Amino acid sequence: MVPQNVLVRMPNWIGDLVMATPVLADLREAFPKASVTAMCRRPVCELLREEKSIDELFCFERVANRFSRGDLRRDIIEKIRKGGFDTGILLTNSFSSAWWFWQGKVKRRIGFAGHFRKWLLTDVVAPQREHQVDAFKRLLEPLGIPPSNTAPRLFVSKKEIQESRELLYQRGYKRGRKLIGINPGAAYGTAKCWLPERFRELATRLVNEGLSVVFFGDAASASLVKEICLGLPEQVMDLAGVTSLRELACLIQDCDVLITNDSGPMHIAAAFEVPLVALFGSTDDLATGPYGQAEGVIHKRVSCSPCFKRVCPIDFRCMKEITVDEVEKRTWACLGR
Repeated sequence: MVPQNVLVRMPNWIGDLVMATPVLADLREAFPKASVTAMCRRPVCELLREEKSIDELFCFERVANRFSRGDLRRDIIEKIRKGGFDTGILLTNSFSSAWWFWQGKVKRRIGFAGHFRKWLLTDVVAPQREHQVDAFKRLLEPLGIPPSNTAPRLFVSKKEIQESRELLYQRGYKRGRKLIGINPGAAYGTAKCWLPERFRELATRLVNEGLSVVFFGDAASASLVKEICLGLPEQVMDLAGVTSLRELACLIQDCDVLITNDSGPMHIAAAFEVPLVALFGSTDDLATGPYGQAEGVIHKRVSCSPCFKRVCPIDFRCMKEITVDEVEKRTWACLGR
């Protein structure tokens, strides 16, 4: 049966959401007459507000206690049921998302097994060791859609871009200067993060060479960024904790290079084809590296990496072996020098 009304449960994390966007594009290409709804948790769903491949964006709030009966979310189930979806694609691995689709009477439910939810699915896809983008695409195979070369993408409006540039100008950015973005944080934990003092030294070197530097970060990393930027020249701008997700996306799009740990902003930059210097240590760039920019990754591949730990239990060798000289050299290479 050709899908007519498709519901796609998008991932909850920024980076995963961006890596999942090819699924929406490939669905639209394969079934141009179908109605496609992207279902995603706030505030991450805001990144899809201008997405061209969907007919509807279904945003919902996270529950306070996911172990309570309230997590069954009758309001969500009722909305799914009213949607009359004939096909559902689960890009999340949670039991609750599969439960919602089953209770919402989505006729065909496609997803990875695990988390005791296999019985809730009509089509089970076996996981493989591959890049996360390619893993998401394989969930389309039961619909007859072969793996594609479609890359992650995001869309922003001209108005949003202009407004984000005004924010840079207010912070002292001088038109015509090359703009280097730096994202020193990461949501998962400190084991993914290069040393703050090295970000500071790098920023100092770059502004001394006539470049402008803008630091990004969420509210949780604002104090870290403030400490890094303390006493640095005015060409260094601190925007940590003051931008929305869509403002962040627009600002990253305007960067000439983004220097970042393995993080959501890294994937946003890759979606806009912004040159990257991506620093990896505790995580696996072969699975979650910037799609299409493998040359932008610096990963020392020490014996204990990837460990996937939140905090390094030993000597943090994976990140300490990445030098300021090396990152600066890669940055200049991205700028063509």
